[in-house]
Amino acid sequence: MDALPARFGRFRVLSQLGRGAMGVVYRAEDTTLGRIVAIKTIALGGVSGAERDQNEARFLQEARAAARISHPAIVTIYEMGREGDVAFIAMELLEGADLRDLIRDGSLSPSQALTIAASVAEGLACAHEQGVVHRDVKPGNIIVLADGRVKIMDFGIARLREPAVKTETGLLLGSPQYMAPEQIVGQPFDHRADIFSLGLVLYEMLTGVKPFAGEDIAELTFKVANLPAPPPSHYARGLPAVVDLIVARALRKKPEDRYADAAEFARDLWAAIPEVRAAEAAGIERTAYAQTVPRGAAPGAATGAPGEVIELRPSPRFDSTQGMARLTVMAPEGEPARTNAQAAPVPARVRRARVDPAGLAVAALYVLAAIAAVLIAVG
Repeated sequence: MDALPARFGRFRVLSQLGRGAMGVVYRAEDTTLGRIVAIKTIALGGVSGAERDQNEARFLQEARAAARISHPAIVTIYEMGREGDVAFIAMELLEGADLRDLIRDGSLSPSQALTIAASVAEGLACAHEQGVVHRDVKPGNIIVLADGRVKIMDFGIARLREPAVKTETGLLLGSPQYMAPEQIVGQPFDHRADIFSLGLVLYEMLTGVKPFAGEDIAELTFKVANLPAPPPSHYARGLPAVVDLIVARALRKKPEDRYADAAEFARDLWAAIPEVRAAEAAGIERTAYAQTVPRGAAPGAATGAPGEVIELRPSPRFDSTQGMARLTVMAPEGEPARTNAQAAPVPARVRRARVDPAGLAVAALYVLAAIAAVLIAVG
């Protein structure tokens, strides 16, 4: 291990907390105020002048973005500066667990998941009011403290209302598995992208499953932009329907169909917690299993053990019965509409039926998924 630096400004380095691709995080003492802090650093040497300036500007934008927000769920920034070829940010030292690890351990109850998501939503609402869009809301950027409070970390790629850092056109910043549709396809986006990302995090906390996954960015992009996520109760039996509705609204493909702001999202989450606790008392069962489907295996083939998660692919021999059953047959005036699954056998001579456009869209998505499965199987 490299020798510890002595200090950064007025902060005396005590130990190393962690190391990343671009810098190191240290435990340090604020010699002026006598408190223990975390020092996040980024090495600026060894790169070209333009890249160096860009790295430093983006790093310091994290400090500016977080420092303008005062909220219990946002990490507190104390100071930023530079020592030689190292830029640093001094922030509050957090003693807690990475949400990513809590999800992996399966230790979160549904009510805890909603509580964490509601607290994060409140923090994001405060950030959005200050003109800051986080752009990288994911489990790895959320810390759960010992007393249950949460802290949102890493505003390194946050977008300010008047950004100090202009990124290259087409540069994808963030974590694709937690991006909103408009964000992952490179379209303009606003604070509602953070709401979608938090919806994905909530889904994963509740089920242990990521609602969208792909073998490459192209497959992932297609699913995020086009395919609906199964309701969380599909993987957590006994979860109240209100949770499915909240998650579904957060994960709407069009930003205007989602929650208008994160504060509204938080209010619905807090309101749902008593019902979720009652369901926990009655019993909620997770049904996700670890199954791996080898490429080229027969449809339905799966192996594995409980506790892990897979994504089951549609069979290349796609059966459209389920999709067709969702179509609505418009009955003559005065008679109730029926789905195809409810309809009686169609006589040889029948009037032309009109099809519900929403149902047709669902069926089309099934067909697209089948085509994609065939192409993958052939490839």
